[in-house]
Amino acid sequence: MYCGGCFRDNALVAALRKQGHDALMVPLYLPLTLDEPDQSEQIPIFYGGINVYLDQKSSLFRRAPRWLHQLLAARPLLRWASGRAAKTQAAEVGELLLSMLRGEEGQQARELTDLIAWLKTQRPPDAICISNALLAGMARRLKAELHAPVVCLLAGEDAFLDSLPEAVQQTAWQTLAERCGDVDLFLPPSRYFGDLMGRRLQLRPNQLALLPNGISLAGYPTPAAAGSATAARAEPGLAPVLGYFARMCREKGLDRLVDAYLLLKKRNELASLRLHIGGGCGPSDEPLVEEQKRKLAAAGVNEHVRFFPNVTLAEKIAFYQGLTVFSVPAHYGEAFGLYVLEALAAGVPVVQPRHAGFPELIESTGGGILCEPDNVPALADAIASLLHAPERRRQLGERGQQVVHQQFSNERMAENFVRILAQAGKR
Repeated sequence: MYCGGCFRDNALVAALRKQGHDALMVPLYLPLTLDEPDQSEQIPIFYGGINVYLDQKSSLFRRAPRWLHQLLAARPLLRWASGRAAKTQAAEVGELLLSMLRGEEGQQARELTDLIAWLKTQRPPDAICISNALLAGMARRLKAELHAPVVCLLAGEDAFLDSLPEAVQQTAWQTLAERCGDVDLFLPPSRYFGDLMGRRLQLRPNQLALLPNGISLAGYPTPAAAGSATAARAEPGLAPVLGYFARMCREKGLDRLVDAYLLLKKRNELASLRLHIGGGCGPSDEPLVEEQKRKLAAAGVNEHVRFFPNVTLAEKIAFYQGLTVFSVPAHYGEAFGLYVLEALAAGVPVVQPRHAGFPELIESTGGGILCEPDNVPALADAIASLLHAPERRRQLGERGQQVVHQQFSNERMAENFVRILAQAGKR
């Protein structure tokens, strides 16, 4: 599946390397699925997904010879296995998560030992960065063995933890809070998510530092070119296009956007409106996608809707450039929303729910408007207000595109990351 956290990590490492820093990216569980060059391509995969699962299920496997562990962590095998699997369901992995959070005390302790042994063959790190809080169980031994501070990026861990079965949910939060004491600094992408996780994990104020996400701007139009593209989309005679680009799942609000689109199509002045849906679509997403296709077919609007699953980077940029208005009405506590930056980088104004990290992002970019969350008619009305106001669309799109280029590039994210680490080192 396509993962926003993986995109962010890969982009951060690429930018750090371009700026002359010695950055090493170590993949865990599975090979990364990306739309840009993989910065971990030559690095072994640790905590291979098959090994982690069998470690949990079999004490005999935990004593298996090293060659078997290495064989089961081979990239081709992991790609094959992951290609046949659905998205991880929290309800099915509660005990496995608890074991991972316990680090050196969990069933996957051997995987941690192998990771540390390999890291010791590399240049000693000035800092170790783990990509999400669910890996905090590693921090204690990483610090002790590699003698470096550990920082942790944050991005949506709460939604996964809150979907665990009740029998393990409270224990998981408690164990994570305890293990977070081993982490020197947490880097949330928004004030909203920093405040949320700070409360739930009982973090000290000096354990948090804001690090907004960034995106690669290669291939996107420059601010001047974006203005002409926005004007072209507003030309009389061109059918307006509403767009969605994220994982094609219920959590991101795909079904709600389809419902809003169907409401808009009933309005005579918007009868020509098109809908383009793009993003990651894995085995677990296909039932929802098929449900939406049936809904659209029943309404007789199939010819006005197109799906763009699992596209390349060039195809993604072209997708955004063909839109008039963009929306991903996620109904859970989205920590950031990289797709908002991507749409704005193409000069497309956005409509997002007034909750989670979206108000912060819309305020900082000036590239869109907000609507009431979990309210399909309100979403439809907000989209319509932009479709009926070409000059406002142009202003929002141009303003958002300029700000993304200035403040939300990969290069700016990397500069902020280095600055935060330098400041933390002076404490």
